[in-house]
Amino acid sequence: MTQKTLDVSELPPFSISTDAPLWWGQLWMGIIECTLFAMMLAMYFYLRLSVDMWPPPGDQIPHLFLPTLALLPLALSMVASWWASEGAKQNKRSAMLTGLIANLLLAGVFLAMRIIEWDSFNFEWKADNFGSVVWTILGLHTADVIGDMGFTLVLIVLLILGRYAEMQRVGVHVDSIVWYLLAGAWFPMYVVLYWGPGFVGGT
Repeated sequence: MTQKTLDVSELPPFSISTDAPLWWGQLWMGIIECTLFAMMLAMYFYLRLSVDMWPPPGDQIPHLFLPTLALLPLALSMVASWWASEGAKQNKRSAMLTGLIANLLLAGVFLAMRIIEWDSFNFEWKADNFGSVVWTILGLHTADVIGDMGFTLVLIVLLILGRYAEMQRVGVHVDSIVWYLLAGAWFPMYVVLYWGPGFVGGT
């Protein structure tokens, strides 16, 4: 019996596009992370149903001003990430560097505003169920943000050193997907954590 083989000799070793297996791997990993965040939000509402008042007496509803303002650099960082990704597709080192550096700086601004806002909380993670779920959601998302910022920093260093072959360009393209998911996932979490108490029982 003759066995047919598929000739793939004409395919490129790397693909700076959605055809890359690494791109799909990172996409599904990001979806898994977003599923975890969705489960945390479900836990938030489950815990809300276990008490008469939300937040519990003594816990202050988180302030809105700084978290709302922080959405601006976060949204702009997604644009910067897109710019870097487009530079990777076109093999433009300057566009990749510009986009990655802007993404890292804007993400840093967002993170700094978040940390400053934490200082206004009058509840700890161990205070009650409200404090536990709020701090857990913020902690998990912050850890992911810091992790991706580290990956972005590595890519910037590689590009500065002149290493921007296909493998590094795929990394830049994939990094944008991770950031889209992390940044995009924050918007529903922001609505639940900062506007939610006012809608589901905050006083």
